[in-house]
Amino acid sequence: MTSTVLLQAAAGSSLYSTIIPMVLIMIVFYFFMIRPQVKKAKDHKKLVEDLKIGDKIVTTAGIHGKIVGANDTTFLIEVEGGTKIRFDKSSISLDATKAATAAATPKA
Repeated sequence: MTSTVLLQAAAGSSLYSTIIPMVLIMIVFYFFMIRPQVKKAKDHKKLVEDLKIGDKIVTTAGIHGKIVGANDTTFLIEVEGGTKIRFDKSSISLDATKAATAAATPKA
């Protein structure tokens, strides 16, 4: 009878010793994987919203150009030689106008 009670107690604590590490792993996963991606997406959305006609940009494909037109989902980019290409707003990776301004500003 005593051995049966001890085995049952061990089985109950085993459940908690399995669940607690799994919960901790999910918490760590959230803080190291999901949260940074959400922050990066929010920063990119702000970058795209702040762009205006005349800004110089770089796309994820590495194409440098100047914004000459915009609508809800795309930018019309003028590249060297007057060629115009339409890009999705999600493919913009860098605001070269702000990057050049930041690089020209001396650091104290």
